[in-house]
Amino acid sequence: MKSRYTKILHIDSNHPLLWEQLEQAGFHNEADFTSSKSEIEAKIHNYHGVVIRSRFKIDREFIDKATNLKFIARVGAGLESIDCDYAKGKNIQLIAAPEGNRNAVGEHAIGMLLSLMNKLNRADKLVREGKWIREGNRGYELEGKTIGLIGYGNMGKSFAKKLRGFDVEVLCYDILPDVGDENARQVSLQELQQKSDVLSLHIPWTPETDKMVNTNFINAFAKPFWFINTSRGKNVVTDDLVTALQSEKIIGAGLDVLEYEKLSFENLFIESEKPKAFEYLLQAENVILTPHIAGWTFESHQKLAQIIVDKIKKLFGQ
Repeated sequence: MKSRYTKILHIDSNHPLLWEQLEQAGFHNEADFTSSKSEIEAKIHNYHGVVIRSRFKIDREFIDKATNLKFIARVGAGLESIDCDYAKGKNIQLIAAPEGNRNAVGEHAIGMLLSLMNKLNRADKLVREGKWIREGNRGYELEGKTIGLIGYGNMGKSFAKKLRGFDVEVLCYDILPDVGDENARQVSLQELQQKSDVLSLHIPWTPETDKMVNTNFINAFAKPFWFINTSRGKNVVTDDLVTALQSEKIIGAGLDVLEYEKLSFENLFIESEKPKAFEYLLQAENVILTPHIAGWTFESHQKLAQIIVDKIKKLFGQ
């Protein structure tokens, strides 16, 4: 199929270059950022491609109605909002852009870790309250520590590369063999839990990683540790994380993602009453919370769009 015959439906807003460059390449773009999932399903058979972020799940029902779909492009890293196996079974190509925000995620993880270890957020808050407390804000140095990374794909590798500027040992654990490199030594999960002073997650949300970080997992670490999560909130049991913070098994936590997020990542599932664990996180001075923005920089906004354009064009031989 030539690009000039290819109709693409955009159901989330993205950097304008994505639309502009696809148009220049001969694709026909249409946008619908407001219709419900069922309304989109009623017309999806008219399109050969769909560009999404995370507005709703691309499930079997959606895919069955997308009878002419050639590709699904997600402007982001993960594909958990798509029934990937079913889509592939229908010969639909899946496109993502983990390369586009890996640098942003790596930098954000570094920032969170240094802020936690040096108590920057707490110290700033106290000074603004007129409290000049030096001993109570004494921090820790990263030098000499062992950093454990679970997941060593685009995001993990980016974080490890940035740690080269520090005198640290970096270990990685991954379900794939032979992914270690000059920046991180691949080890078993058991060795990582024995040696790590810091744990950083760089994994997707899958049935295997769902609620992975629980009490048993945390207690398997030999030492108290700092915890960074820039992956997915549902990889962590928040109640168990709070218990570990209270017992000081986890010294501090930097959380860019939360168990309570909706699938779209645009809202927090907090209704009339907040869960007790979340209330604790909001008050804890050794916890840093950000609203799923580790990969959400001005630069990554543009990079993600460019990578998606390039991959769509390549799919059509351009």
